Amino acid sequence: MRHYELLIILKPTLTEEEVKAKVDFVKEVLEKNQAQIASLQDLGMRKLGYEIDKHQRGHYFVFYYKAPPSSIAEIERIMRITEEILRFLTVKYENKKEIKQWEILSTKGKIEPQKPEKIEQKEEKETQTEGEKAQG
Repeated sequence: MRHYELLIILKPTLTEEEVKAKVDFVKEVLEKNQAQIASLQDLGMRKLGYEIDKHQRGHYFVFYYKAPPSSIAEIERIMRITEEILRFLTVKYENKKEIKQWEILSTKGKIEPQKPEKIEQKEEKETQTEGEKAQG
């Protein structure tokens, strides 16, 4: 079983019930193709980088899952023929470093960047320790 990430963009015209139904449909497709879903992230409605089928916005979802490589072609085929999905992207995580990142993303979700305050505090501590070394 390999580690994968599936990003889908749904049409913005769908109601909440239709969005939930499509997400459940994608889950079923993955499970029917022997995938084990680790997590699902709803990234919400976002502006698209360019217009797709006269839509300027889309509802983004990211699935993190493990699946055998032979099932990916069938999953992508179904994503292609589903009308409510504007775009999709499948990413395969191969080496140990990538798989470790996949595990972090699938368990924690988004990684928050360090705030500038924390960086400044670290620099102050480093300066203090350098000063202590000079004194000692």
